[in-house]
Amino acid sequence: MLGWPTCTFVNARVITTNGEASSIRFRRRILALDERPHAGDQVVDLDGRIVLPGLINAHDHLELNHYGTLKVRDRYDNASDWIDDLTPLIRTDAIRQKSRAPLEDRLFIGGLKNLLSGVTTVAHHNPVYRAFGLHFPVRVLDRFGWAHSLSMEHRPVGAHGEPGGSVARQAAATPQERPFIVHAAEGVDAAAAMEEVDLDALGALRSNTVLVHGLGISPVRWHALFVRGVSLAWCPRSNAFLFGRTLDMPSLLTSPAAHAQLCLGTDSRLTGSRDLLDELRHGHDAGVSDSDLLTMVTSWAASVLRLNDAGHIGVGLPADLVVVPNTDASPSAALLKCSRADLSLVVRRGTPMVGESALAAAFEARCVHVRPMVVDGASRLAQAALARRIERCSIQEPGVRPMARPQSQSGWLGRPVSS
Repeated sequence: MLGWPTCTFVNARVITTNGEASSIRFRRRILALDERPHAGDQVVDLDGRIVLPGLINAHDHLELNHYGTLKVRDRYDNASDWIDDLTPLIRTDAIRQKSRAPLEDRLFIGGLKNLLSGVTTVAHHNPVYRAFGLHFPVRVLDRFGWAHSLSMEHRPVGAHGEPGGSVARQAAATPQERPFIVHAAEGVDAAAAMEEVDLDALGALRSNTVLVHGLGISPVRWHALFVRGVSLAWCPRSNAFLFGRTLDMPSLLTSPAAHAQLCLGTDSRLTGSRDLLDELRHGHDAGVSDSDLLTMVTSWAASVLRLNDAGHIGVGLPADLVVVPNTDASPSAALLKCSRADLSLVVRRGTPMVGESALAAAFEARCVHVRPMVVDGASRLAQAALARRIERCSIQEPGVRPMARPQSQSGWLGRPVSS
């Protein structure tokens, strides 16, 4: 056999931009939809399971997910007050100990958090670090411009103390075909509301601008911003944790211009959800429909982040896939019912990374070494390299535990494929 094997999922509900397909053929990229297996294909019967595009987390700080939630007051009016409150907290022994973990391990835990929830692409809102290489669990957006926020332009925000960056200069330097991402209006006070005016005066509200949070901006003003091409990365759990409320998203969604300019992010676990699946449920609790939420973590997110190779299932695109259990519900409702222990399979660039034992054939079809693993009490198979990286990590992801390989098993299925 020349090259790596072609895998064909059959008896599936593959959700594409043109409706449902019953099969999908792929290697690292998708080769065909609704096509019979070819001679030599490795065929996997999904028994009616739903195949969705790999999810996109539009806002995270990957190195900050191992600290747990942190705040001093019950409710804040502005994120600047929360940041000021963190200054004495980071001097405590518990926080100092967690900050001493190697950066590559802190980043890895952020990547693992996302992968286990079906995310294959993440917008990391900080500098791009060397650890985001070939073997990082998820794809990290690397073609974008960013600044932290107006209040943190000259203060350290990166893992190595990198400053937040000049909002005006960074916005101007970002090509129009790439997103410029910045925290803005993160609060409920007058200062948060004024940030829209300040950003406009700096020339930072452009058709490629992505405002993270935007809580201090009224729905009426958001409608006007959408018309101008400004997008929003919404983090409802983080908003509720810090400020006691989030945006009136149903009102924002009434604007026709809002479609394809809204996406969902977790923020880090300092203030946000455990993972994107939990964030989807927070979005649903805030009044957003299942179908809109699914597009906010797939096609709309890809549009906001200027990604033409993510957020969709189509021939020629990377085989970034998440498989969810077969239910009588719509695909979007089925996804919202899932926790990470419920996902059937996560595939990144054609390589099954983690999935239920019933789909061992998917790993075998792509010749992937496997190891057993437990995720929140559920038995799973994991790509062996991923399991080894979890074992080597100095930080433990709660609920995740690679298992020893049974002595009677070789520990791999077929010929290994690179990750």
